[in-house]
Amino acid sequence: MSTATSSATSSATSPATSPARQVAAPGSLRPVADGVYAFVQPEGGWCLNNAGLIAGADVAVLVDTAATESRTRRLKEEVRRVVPGGPEYVVNTHFHGDHTFGNGQFAPDSVIVAHEGTRSDTSEAGLGLRGLWPDVEWGETPLTLPSLTFRDELTLHDAALRTELLHVGPAHTANDVVAWVPARGVLFTGDLVWSGVTPYVLMGSVTGSLRALERLRALGPAVVVPGHGPVGGPELLDETEAYLRMLQRLAEDGKRRGRTALQTAREADLGSFAGLLDAERLVGNLHRAYAELDGLAPGARIDVGASFAEMVAYHGGLPTCHA
Repeated sequence: MSTATSSATSSATSPATSPARQVAAPGSLRPVADGVYAFVQPEGGWCLNNAGLIAGADVAVLVDTAATESRTRRLKEEVRRVVPGGPEYVVNTHFHGDHTFGNGQFAPDSVIVAHEGTRSDTSEAGLGLRGLWPDVEWGETPLTLPSLTFRDELTLHDAALRTELLHVGPAHTANDVVAWVPARGVLFTGDLVWSGVTPYVLMGSVTGSLRALERLRALGPAVVVPGHGPVGGPELLDETEAYLRMLQRLAEDGKRRGRTALQTAREADLGSFAGLLDAERLVGNLHRAYAELDGLAPGARIDVGASFAEMVAYHGGLPTCHA
């Protein structure tokens, strides 16, 4: 989210509309395969992202960090239980602050790795996310940019476990990366895949997400660690795709009837998706779907500030963040 966008969304909302401050339980690092771990922060809503650890024989790789200083310290403590010296590499799957604000607690001891587009987006966005939820105790989250970037693919080699970083965007953002551990069949998807949480494609692409999901399915993962929500298997790819297909149908119907994105969201029957966390993201997703129907290229810039203001209106107040 760009600095300009964050400023716009901050002015569109007021701290007075924030719900009573509640902090979610801290995350924990648990094994999902031999030498591979997931750090899951329940229940996966706004800024409660997942991270992952690949603990090889010689090289350890951390996938994403956390939003606040305290949550990143918890992540760091959990990682050091498995890898006392800390990870050699920290991968940012995309530029959003809940996945990158903890970079500074690992650098310079760890090399921060990301797609080259993610680095530039991280620099542009800065710490703007903090302005959306001013009551969150963010702590010290110095902006720390990736020092190693790539364009298409990058393999981090280890004697036992190699980690393949694959550029699959635009999907959730304009440039998304997943981390694939082929020897264990474990896939860290970043925010391309969601579990029990509403997907969010406003800054990326609906059609791009569907193409990326097809590519991930071809990998044949046994374990899927989503960007938010509980760990699962390949069914998480199917569930995310099903939501996006519903989104496309809603957008096509809404435009045909001359409804705005907000009107379409308010009239929508979400069916089996009604129980997903953070349902207000439907508004932002419809803005992207509408724009793509009008010919906007996947990943092209869109007015995030206006969309966020409409999400606030749909939700009836500032969306809840328990980070």
